[in-house]
Formats: sequence, structure tokens, C-alpha cells
Amino acid sequence: MTSPEREHAPASTWSEVESKALVSRFGVPFAEEHVAATVEAAVAAAEAIGGPVAVKLNGDAIAHKTERGLVRLGLSDASAVTRAATELLDAARPEDGEVNLLVAPMIKGAREFITGMIRDPQFGPMVMLGVGGILAEAIADVAFRPAPLDEISAGEQIDSLRMQELFGPFRGESAVNRAALIRVLVGLGELAEAHPEIRSVDVNPLIINSNGDPIAVDALVETGDIGAGPAGTAAAGSHYSDEAFRALFEPQGVVVTGASSHPGKFGFVALHNLLAAGYSGTVQATNRSGEEVLGISTVGDLADIEVGTADLMFVCTPASGNIELLETAAAKGIRAAFLTSAGYGEAGEEGKRAEAELVETARRLDILLAGPNGQGVVSTPASLCAQIVAPYPPSGKIGVASQSGNFVSSFLNLSRATQVGVSRAVSAGNAAAVNVADYLDFYSRDDATAVSLAYIEGISDGQTLMRRLGDAASRKPLVVLKGGATAGGARAAASHTGALAADDKIFDGSCRSVGITRVQSVEEAFDAAATFATQPLPAGPNVVILTTAGGWGVVTSDAVTRDHDLNLMALPEDLLREIDEHLPPRWSRNNPVDCAGGETRDTIPTVLGLIARHPDVHSVIYLGLGIQSNQAREMRSGRFFPDHGIERIVEYHERQDRRFAEAAAELSVETGKPILVATELAVADPMNAGPVAVRESGRLCYATGDRAVVALGHMWRYAQFRERRGS
Repeated sequence: MTSPEREHAPASTWSEVESKALVSRFGVPFAEEHVAATVEAAVAAAEAIGGPVAVKLNGDAIAHKTERGLVRLGLSDASAVTRAATELLDAARPEDGEVNLLVAPMIKGAREFITGMIRDPQFGPMVMLGVGGILAEAIADVAFRPAPLDEISAGEQIDSLRMQELFGPFRGESAVNRAALIRVLVGLGELAEAHPEIRSVDVNPLIINSNGDPIAVDALVETGDIGAGPAGTAAAGSHYSDEAFRALFEPQGVVVTGASSHPGKFGFVALHNLLAAGYSGTVQATNRSGEEVLGISTVGDLADIEVGTADLMFVCTPASGNIELLETAAAKGIRAAFLTSAGYGEAGEEGKRAEAELVETARRLDILLAGPNGQGVVSTPASLCAQIVAPYPPSGKIGVASQSGNFVSSFLNLSRATQVGVSRAVSAGNAAAVNVADYLDFYSRDDATAVSLAYIEGISDGQTLMRRLGDAASRKPLVVLKGGATAGGARAAASHTGALAADDKIFDGSCRSVGITRVQSVEEAFDAAATFATQPLPAGPNVVILTTAGGWGVVTSDAVTRDHDLNLMALPEDLLREIDEHLPPRWSRNNPVDCAGGETRDTIPTVLGLIARHPDVHSVIYLGLGIQSNQAREMRSGRFFPDHGIERIVEYHERQDRRFAEAAAELSVETGKPILVATELAVADPMNAGPVAVRESGRLCYATGDRAVVALGHMWRYAQFRERRGS
């Protein structure tokens, strides 16, 4: 038999014996096994093992035994082994090559997992762990991590599976030997690093015996060239300095090329938005007719502007003149250019050639080239709104970068609605020279930005992208929304960007391994970013819910319980006694803390303070803000207002809700703990005094308790990532 060290031709599958010999050297435990060339030898091996055995047909070219019926299980006597061995040898085909029999003890266990390694064309070697058994495909509970992985990453991989109940005591069997399972995952990562010629390893099943120890039953190794995805989406590193990005985000002067007096043209909208946002630097514009536009006296050509008066050029002219425009811009001292022009890489081969020339020209001239085919750039520290699609957001700490300009608009609209502000925002367009990773890298070093929020679609170099995004996430929180997470979305992303869509579970595992906060929707993306931007990181998993109505607390408790990383903590006795002094006897005396309608003027701030200040509590979710103001709204709109003392009670209700919101923000600052406020009135009646006061505090008022819990879970996972890596 050939050694496991042999060189393999492309797409070569190893025999089971060879596969096990290699994989076992990297710490994967296998059941005792005998190789038998004859029926008699198989019987002798079974007698030596004792007890029920399994017999398989093994051959150099046999990969899928179960599908061909080449496995016999539960053979308990010599006659059964004889019959099975004879049938298996008779089932051999000429193309199977030299065959023999494998005889092994039956491994019993109520739990099965699958594990292995796959070398992905985009993300490189990935270690896989999933729930096995006959329903494995239907359950699809599987997690990936990049190889090699350390013990911390392997532990996180185990924790990321949904069916965590399988790892504890199960049906009378011991809990999974976690250390042994971690050694399996780490060993598979080491195998991937030591043998780059191996494209995949399949260890299936990995049975957990009654003592909790993992024992592998089968293994399959495949070698061969996996190919590689095209490079392009994520360059190895930014070609531009922070000074060049400052020219884009904090320019001293801006020139709009192609300004128009027609309100429907990009050249009008871009100039209008720039002026309307209050940009205080020098604003110039070009227009072939040299006409005045929005009070700006335009010039006929970029060559007519004075040298050194602009460092950002916002281009609204057709693609055909952009090479000459860049040459002139460089001569005028312009350091950055944002191109809205279409007709480049998205327009076919000719457009791709034009885009390549554009990039080469910009690099030769040392001009940061944003776009083309982008919607614009926003920078609130500079009051800059150079974009062809509104809106302009309030000032804040969220940095946005997106492959889709429409998602920039989505995030900016949410910023305006919630008043949780943005620092920078940019539509990467075709990302010909500056890609999303470049912007995120800059944001991670930008003092104006506390958290980055990105939308990405196509991925052409997954390993480089993850390395760069991981570097950014190690410095500041990074929230990523990825299009193409499903088969349908992947097809749409490919047609939109022309780049490849990576397997979603592999992408998710790559994100988790480097501390990226992966989200599934626009709302979740903004909630997470806004929470990172405005709340302190939790110091632990313990959550207490304070609610003015039981149902809200129940549903939010369910959400906390569904998040395997958060803990709906039991209330300590000392905290119970303290709350008893301020709530009626009918209060829940449990978590969630249901006030049971026993609120007086100071109940909410007092009880909220007791909870937040308790050393065992790490985070608080407060539900029910705005109820009093909701009643006040009805009184204001009724025909009896302001008589019958209604005006006074209306003012009292609204003042109370403002106090409650302010207390939540003040306690969060005092204790350094996240206190998240949730009420449907944030959406149903955003002018309710409660949500208004939350917005005025600079924090997000969550539309539901569930959304608050999801955001808090992201915060705690990122805090754990930082803690485990000592950052």
C-alpha cells in the first residue's frame, strides 16, 4: 500500500486506510481497526476484538462505501462475519483496484458529529464541525473556522453550533470531552497547514461514546488543485495614505465638474447637496457655458481654477473625458477624486479596459480614486455632503462603506430617523482603485469614527479580505452586512458586481474568527452599529430586564434565552430585598423585573438604579418607555384638552417619560454598563416624549425588545473576542 506521504495527481481520493493513517497522526482518535485480506482473517480479527464489529470493503479507488452498500454493521458472531466478508469481497469491481476488508469494533454513542477540512478557493483551508446523524443535511448545523486554529478559536467554533444541548450530559451519557474535541479541530487545522496538497478531509461520523470521548469511525482524504478565485475585490493593502483619505473626507476645497443649472441633473444635485449641508471650504464648479449655478460662478474648464484651491474633485461628467480630467486635476493639486460616471467595469469588456486605464492614471498621478459609478461621499466633521443621492445625516461616530450606494442611503436614512449619527459614509461604486476594505482600514484609525458599518456583495479574494477586515476589527467594532447569503442572493450579487459569492457558512466562520460582527438585515446592521457607537461594552453576559408590562418582559426573556451567549440571570437575594422596598408585593420577584403597575413618581429611576449598580449585573434592558406620554397624546388630541386638569397631567406624563429616558442614559454613563431602552413607540410615535428624550441623549431607542437583545448579543460577543485576545 502506498504511503500517506505520496504525491497525488489532481482530484485523487485516498483509501480509507491511508486516510485514517494520515489523519490519526494529527490527533484524531479512531477506533481500533484490523486489515484483513481474506474471509478467514476477518473472522480472526473479529474474534480478537470481541463483541459486535463492523466490516467494510476497502480499496484504493473506493470512496463512498455506504452508497454502494459496502458496509456491514453489528456483526456479533463468526457466521455473521463470514457471511458479510464473503458478500463484500464478491461485491468488488475491477475498477476498485486491490481490495481488502476492514474490521473494527462497533462504537456506541447517542451523539454523532461530522468534522473535517476543506480548502476553499476564496477563503483557503477551513476546519468544519457539524451535527451528524441521519438528519445532518436537514438540520444543517455546521460551523467553519480558518485553519490553522488555536484552542480558543476551536472552542468558539463548538459554541457557535445551535444544538448546544448535545454537548452536555445526554440520554444518560457524559458531557462531551470538550478538550478532546478541541484537540481534534486543532489537529485538522495543523493537517491543513502541513499538507497544502490536500483539498479536503472528511471525518464522518465522529461518535461521542458514553464517556463523552470523541471517536472517529471513518475518514476520507482528497488531494488536488482547488483553483483560485480571481483577485481584485480586496487588494493586498491600501495604496493611499491617511493624508489622501483626508483629502476625500476633510477637503479644504471641493470642485464639482459638470455642474448643471437643471435640477434633475447629477451636476446640480451634487452641488446643491454640498452647499445645503453647510460645507465651509472653498466650493468651485465647472460648466461648459460658464453659467452661474446656485450662486456659484462656474468656470468653463478645470484648467481655469487656481492651483491649490481644491483637494477633492467630485466628477459628474461623462466617462469619455475623465482621463484628461485626472491629468488636469493633478496639475491643480487635487489629491482625491470621486467619480459618479458610469460605463466602466459594469458595462462589459470595453468598460473594464477603460476602468483599468482610469486606475493606472490615478495611481501614476497619486490621486485617490473613489468610484467610478458611485453615489458620493459624506463627512459630518467637515459638513461635507458630496453625493448625488440624499440624505445628509446627523453628526456621530458610525463610519459607513458600501459596495451599493443604495445601502448608504438606507443607513443614512436610519441615522436621521434615530438621530444616532454618522461620521463618514461612502459609496464605493465599482471600487476600481479604493475598495470597501480600504475605507474600513481608514475608519479603524479615524478619531471621528467609533464603529464601522459595511455592506459587501462580491468577494474575489476572501483570505485577503478577511485579513484586512480582521485588522480593522481588532482596533474598533466592525459590522458587516453581506449580500448573496442565499443561492438566489448570490446570483443577484454576481450579476450586480460581477464578483464571486462565497459560501455563506464559510464566510460567517471567517467573520467570527476575526471578531467581525456579521448581521443579516439592514435593521440589524444599523442597530448593532448604533449600539457600538453609543453604549459601553458589557463586562459579562448577565442581563436583567425591567418592564412595566409582563408580556413585553416574557418575549424579551425568550430572546435573551435564544442567544446562547447571554444569560438571563437569576436575581441575587440582596437585589430582591432592595427592589421589594420600592415595588408592591405583587411584583414578579424574578427576572424580568415586572413592576406590576406599582410605579410611582420615582419608581422607574430608583429600581433601574438598583439593578444597574448591582455588581453581578452586566447589562439592562428597559421596556415600556412612553406609555404615559402615549396617554398624554390622546388627551392632547381629545376635545376636553386643556380643561379639567388635563393640561397638567399631560405635562406630568411627558415629563416623567423624559426623566426615565434621561435616567437610563445617566446610569449607563455612571456605571459603565449598557442600558438599552426599547419601545414600539420609537417607530409607532417617534415624537413621543420618551423616544424623543432617548434620541436627545444620543442613544438608540429600539423598536422592540428582541432587537435590543440581538444588538446586545453582538456587543457581548465582540467584548469576549477582545478579552480572549488581550485587546
